[in-house]
Amino acid sequence: MKRLFGVTAGLLLLAAACKPIKMDAYEKNLEIPGHDWAYGYKPSFDVNILPEDTATLFDIYVNVRHSDAYPYSNMWLLIGTKYPDDSIPKEQRVELPLADINGKWHGNGIDDIFEHRVLIQQKALFNKPGTYHFTFEQNMRQNPLPHVMNIGLRIEKAGKRP
Repeated sequence: MKRLFGVTAGLLLLAAACKPIKMDAYEKNLEIPGHDWAYGYKPSFDVNILPEDTATLFDIYVNVRHSDAYPYSNMWLLIGTKYPDDSIPKEQRVELPLADINGKWHGNGIDDIFEHRVLIQQKALFNKPGTYHFTFEQNMRQNPLPHVMNIGLRIEKAGKRP
């Protein structure tokens, strides 16, 4: 009888351990083909928000990795967000400052490669559980945009919802 109880308790603990955990952070970075970001290449990111995650605030970042030869001090993106159960994405134009007025890069650099994590929304709410679909489109005048190596999305917990 004790052995049956032990096996049952073990199975219950195992089943509880398989429950999905709340999201602490999401991060995904994608390589830009040929390091020349053309208008037609629109990286996308799918983020699954669980019901428990709707009680949390999140900070949303764009990750950019480029070479020192990148010709601008900023980058403009069109960011599309498709919400769960919504067929029409919302689009927002966002500027990513990458260098100061003297041309010094803001991000971390090793040799001639620089990485930036740019905050684009602080204390964001995800009101509905489900899959949120994000797309990034470069929105600069130059096409393709040279020397951009990677683009990514990072979403991390910022605290409890008020």
